Amino acid sequence: MPTRAVAGDPHRCAPHEPPREPRSTRGPRLRADSVPRSVHEIEGNAVERVAVSASREPLAARVRDALLKPQAAQLTSAEPAPTVEAIEVEARSATDKERLIGLLAAPWAALIGILVSSELVHHDPTPYLASGLANPAHVSVSFYHDVLIAMLALAVAMLASAWFRKRLFLGVTMALFGLSVFNLHYWGFAVPYLLCAGWLLVRGYRLQRSLRDAMPSDGAAQAMRGPRRANKRYTPPATSSAR
Repeated sequence: MPTRAVAGDPHRCAPHEPPREPRSTRGPRLRADSVPRSVHEIEGNAVERVAVSASREPLAARVRDALLKPQAAQLTSAEPAPTVEAIEVEARSATDKERLIGLLAAPWAALIGILVSSELVHHDPTPYLASGLANPAHVSVSFYHDVLIAMLALAVAMLASAWFRKRLFLGVTMALFGLSVFNLHYWGFAVPYLLCAGWLLVRGYRLQRSLRDAMPSDGAAQAMRGPRRANKRYTPPATSSAR
């Protein structure tokens, strides 16, 4: 190893130090593990930042984004946009998942209607008080029978809507059934039907909006159809006869 003399002592030698690299004036060096190595890492970091920022948003904004706006993960995905035909097919009829929800909810609706009406009839107070006056809390049994018929009719309509894949009618019938049970103060049975009805109606609205946005405008549609052709039939103008 080459040596050099130490200052003040010519007989004493020190090991030769390698030359130091000049400092760069362009900024600090980046660590190798801090630089993304692929496009997937860049997309993953972007999705993670979007998720962190979404978690800091208030609850009302997150609920609004989940119901009425496309999610941030869907915006950052590189999947191709669906075609107009695919959106139209999906908006025209209910999917298998929606159909299965309706087919499962209809029998339970009929069973809930029978249980609720029988419970109301069983706990209906007597028509007269001990003093002989009319009891204001008493309700006619025929009213509960009418409620049972209405609930069974809604259950049948729910089943038919799910069988024929009618998303709008399925959502409306589930909402009406949930409101009927909710007004009878059986909230535990009403909330699931109201939630499913809201999901179906919002999903149908979003599909219709996507279809409207994907459809070409009037000018683009006219350009795709081409220029209008002149009518070959000729109708002479009507002339009034002179008297």
